[in-house]
Amino acid sequence: MYTMTKEEIKAYLRRIGISEVQPPTKEYLFSLHQAHVRTLTWQTVDIFARKPASIGFEQSVQLVLHGRSGYCFHLNGAFSALLHSLGYHVNLHRAGVQPLGAEPRVNSFHLGLSVNFRDDLYAEERWIVDVGLGDMPYEPIPLRHGLYDQGPLSYKVTASSVVTNGWRLEHDPNASFVGVDIDAEVLEGLEEFIPKHDFYSRSPESLWFHIFLIRQRDADESNELRGCVWSKHDKNGLTKIEVESKSQWFDILGDVFGEHLVNYSRLERDDLWKRVEAAHLEWKAAKLATGK
Repeated sequence: MYTMTKEEIKAYLRRIGISEVQPPTKEYLFSLHQAHVRTLTWQTVDIFARKPASIGFEQSVQLVLHGRSGYCFHLNGAFSALLHSLGYHVNLHRAGVQPLGAEPRVNSFHLGLSVNFRDDLYAEERWIVDVGLGDMPYEPIPLRHGLYDQGPLSYKVTASSVVTNGWRLEHDPNASFVGVDIDAEVLEGLEEFIPKHDFYSRSPESLWFHIFLIRQRDADESNELRGCVWSKHDKNGLTKIEVESKSQWFDILGDVFGEHLVNYSRLERDDLWKRVEAAHLEWKAAKLATGK
């Protein structure tokens, strides 16, 4: 795994709002996980714009350091490099997300992470860490069967039904997907995920190739901007707002998601909006035609 320089570590921590390097404790892991999820969105922006970024450890770290973000391979890849560089025992796993209406799977279209600790009695603990799911867990979850509430969302840890000795993280019933299954086998690198990323980011058959999608969550709420529909999930339930103008769309991107499209020229930003607006109008027309 890639080991970051001291300068990169400090820059990464500044990017997510952490002021100092600390020893690799459980408490510090929680702070890092929470800050990462608050600050860095899960998004398909570069894929939708036909400017996909590599998922190599070093490339994903540089993505973060230059004010950008990505989806699971970038976010969990960069975070695993940070944790490794800070002295954590972090593991990479094959995983698969179960969308609504689909069956559970472990197909390597998601990069799973876990962190091992030894307690004061030298018993081993393992924690699920994941900053690369759309409405991610806000903080690490113990790899123990049970139900875990985090703000407006709940997560359930159970045994996987699709892979031997694996585990399953079931998502909140009102969330964007059903759950994710993780293989217990520990991988040494990212080779398993490269062809999956190539499909996700370059194939016209990929769902993410056609959808502008950005998601963020903090302790009390989660947000999603899918095309021109902004969805907010908090203690009061789910609220959806249709975004009707370019200025409002860019304001939401910046103010809610902290996404300022630093890698895009003004012309590219305008083109991005035009494509998003056109796709939204097409979607509305299709809904009207089917009466849904």
